[in-house]
Amino acid sequence: MAKALVTAEQKRLEEAAQGTPWKKWGPYLSERQWGTVREDYSANGDAWNYFPHDHARSRAYRSGEDGLAGISDDKQRLCFALALWNGNDPILKERLFGLSNGEGNHGEDVKEYYFYLDNTPTHAYMQYLYKYPQRAYPYADLVETNRRRSRLEPEYELIDTGVFADDRYFDVFVEYAKAAPEDLWIRITAANRGPDAATIHILPTLWFRNQWSWTSGTPKPVLRQIESRKGTRTIAASHADLGDRWLYADGDVPLLFTENETNTQRLFGTPNAGPYVKDGINDCVVGGNQAAVNSAATGTKVAAHYVFNVPPGGSQTVLLRLTDCAPDATNPFQDNDKSFERGKQEADEFYGSITPASANGDQALVLRQALAGMLWSKQFYEYELDRWITDHGGNPLAATTVPTRNRDWGHMVNADVISMPDKWEYPWYAAWDLAFHALALSLVDIDFAKQQLDLMLGQLYQHPSGQIPAYEWNFSDVNPPVHAWATLVLYRTEQAVRGEGDLEFLKRSFGKLLANFTWWVNRKDRFGKSVFEGGFLGLDNIGIFDRSAPLPTGGYTEQADGTAWMAFFSQNMLELAVEIAAYDPSYETLAAKFIDHVLWIAHAINHVGPDGMWDEEDGFFYDILRLPDGSATRLKVRSIVGLLPLCATSVTEPWQRERVPAVMRLFEERSRRMPELLANLYAGRGHSDRGLMALVGPERLRRILARLLDENEFLSPHGFRAVSRYHREHPYVFNAGGKEYRLDYLPADSDSGMFGGNSNWRGPVWMPVNLLLVRALVSFYTFYGDSFLVECPTGSGRQMNLFEVAKEIARRLSAIFLRDANGRRPVFGGTEKFQTDPHWRDCIPFHEYFHGDNGAGIGASHQTGWTGLVATLIELFGTVDAAQVLEEGKKAAFERR
Repeated sequence: MAKALVTAEQKRLEEAAQGTPWKKWGPYLSERQWGTVREDYSANGDAWNYFPHDHARSRAYRSGEDGLAGISDDKQRLCFALALWNGNDPILKERLFGLSNGEGNHGEDVKEYYFYLDNTPTHAYMQYLYKYPQRAYPYADLVETNRRRSRLEPEYELIDTGVFADDRYFDVFVEYAKAAPEDLWIRITAANRGPDAATIHILPTLWFRNQWSWTSGTPKPVLRQIESRKGTRTIAASHADLGDRWLYADGDVPLLFTENETNTQRLFGTPNAGPYVKDGINDCVVGGNQAAVNSAATGTKVAAHYVFNVPPGGSQTVLLRLTDCAPDATNPFQDNDKSFERGKQEADEFYGSITPASANGDQALVLRQALAGMLWSKQFYEYELDRWITDHGGNPLAATTVPTRNRDWGHMVNADVISMPDKWEYPWYAAWDLAFHALALSLVDIDFAKQQLDLMLGQLYQHPSGQIPAYEWNFSDVNPPVHAWATLVLYRTEQAVRGEGDLEFLKRSFGKLLANFTWWVNRKDRFGKSVFEGGFLGLDNIGIFDRSAPLPTGGYTEQADGTAWMAFFSQNMLELAVEIAAYDPSYETLAAKFIDHVLWIAHAINHVGPDGMWDEEDGFFYDILRLPDGSATRLKVRSIVGLLPLCATSVTEPWQRERVPAVMRLFEERSRRMPELLANLYAGRGHSDRGLMALVGPERLRRILARLLDENEFLSPHGFRAVSRYHREHPYVFNAGGKEYRLDYLPADSDSGMFGGNSNWRGPVWMPVNLLLVRALVSFYTFYGDSFLVECPTGSGRQMNLFEVAKEIARRLSAIFLRDANGRRPVFGGTEKFQTDPHWRDCIPFHEYFHGDNGAGIGASHQTGWTGLVATLIELFGTVDAAQVLEEGKKAAFERR
């Protein structure tokens, strides 16, 4: 059961809901603005090369800012972040470095070690750790060595370069504690882990995002040094919209001022507009050029310059305060220790209130860092498509326009704080990722989670056609339609936590979701047969060829996953309509509409015969390739595509049916008139008179589960694989046009360049689809109860009910991050530094996906966006037992968490 939250942080959340700006300042700075579509004004759409890392220190951004452990206000007008220099690097460390898509042998990849140790939903307390080498950072080595490696070799990581040998590095901790909504204490601590004394330059940096250069008439803000009490430096920041703020820096240290303006001389060989430019502080500190900073102590970018020689095992601390409190006679750093102690204590209380009592210390650590990572991954995201397309020479309102990315999305104006998958590798939102983010975020901040779902359905995001934007590289691509499910989960969660759901949220979401559903029906059901396509559907390279591109054979595919997603979408819309109809009977006819959709889709996907998706011999669902001559063939790849029909499962409680008798009469009438439709939809009554609507009945369910729970197929020690291990010895091969297309079981990185080569759905474990399968198992359990038993693992002789199976999968998924009997965390793989060093072994990365055999983290290393769902699993199965689920039904399982 959800706990009543009465902590100081919960009180702040309640105040924030009433308008107190506790969330105005937060970790809204990106970790990579360079190489993004928003900053790409090239003719060929090559974002990575148009704005590379080498330009970032010298070139003013147009749509956002980036920084190290940074914060900003919620419109990213004023920014604060950390810069460092070890005396050896060729440039200041102002932002995280990584390889672009073309440089990495497995696509883009950040090459730094940083960790989100703590964060609360109002950002009243935050802690970040950056591991900074004392040797020169090996920029060239990382690029050149990775470029030489093939796709069959592992990535060359920073730790492989030897730069951390002998522990010659600093652990740099950055903490923020709010004394009031606009009063932030900042503490930076550099701990020398090496055997010798070492020098570190710490440069806390404050700057304004450059908006004045791009929009005529925009007033230019100003930073300036003002008189301070002895032992303190004070910077006044004045902005026409934001107002006045002050940054206090402890100590009599130099303040280095410059302008957040592009150094056109360095980048393009043209004279600068003025003497002070964005990289002026870098040139002053690293290059010794004092003329690069403004001796008049004014500008739009400033850094306080601290230099420490830190003894081995020692540390140095810097204190700052960013506030709306104007200078007075008091010491601005009075009682600073109490502020941080209070912030940490209140964070402990908050996480203690949501952590199951049954969780051990390691589980509590993983849950907290997972959610902290999600909260750190909020980012202010600005992208005004009308202006962006026009600046590319296009016209969003013209019938034809110059070929440019996203040219059909001229209505979009995005300027919001959004939960990102990963603020370095994916510093842009993705629609289906965001739906999963909302589930995990609802553990700590239900209002923010709802607001995130609202954004994607808002007029400035959703296309007039009804399509939900996919991601900035191609908004017109298609993500799985999980938004309705996430809406339902948040509604049920709020019912459980607050005693009632937000019906207005449900109603406004339903209308926009109906438009999206109509878009799917009109655009992705080619012949109106309730058989759907959709392209890659977020599963990148799971097929034998690119499902978003024209097929080498001609023709098209009928997708088992696309069709299953639409059945799931229909079920979710049905339940949403039923819920609203209990208060507004006019929704009953809409509920009946979605009953029809479920029936027709179930009939289509369960078609029996040589051209149907269900293969009776294999007991599995497959995609169908329809060739131009009218013939069809099954693409017999055993993958998550064929498992997703399990997820199209909904359970109804008796009280739900009783609330909408007219809907039930319509269902009964349809069933009487067209009984053949029910032959392919499993609908019946089970435990406690619950109803079930599923694409598979008990016989097919057993057959699919036999494969799903087979350790030689889908079941790994750490969850379900995306592709069956069967394909390791039996690769699927398809020949077309004299070319062989092949799919092997690949438990780790991809061996092909499909979708950039940086994502692999051909064998690893992915958290979001695992969560959906766990949800399906729990739903089936609430219907069948303890009477339905299966072997788990297949062939083991060990019988489990489906709740026990779900709990076992959750245990395996959580075990990716937890210490095993030998004290090792599978997520770290074979990297001994992480496994054994006390300064590394409790710093948890939440990767994009995980090795299908050993659980090692792969892909983006901080994708807590959906990998943070592990917190949901720890909380859920640490709180709810089988008896409670069976008694309370699915609402106590997922739809009310």
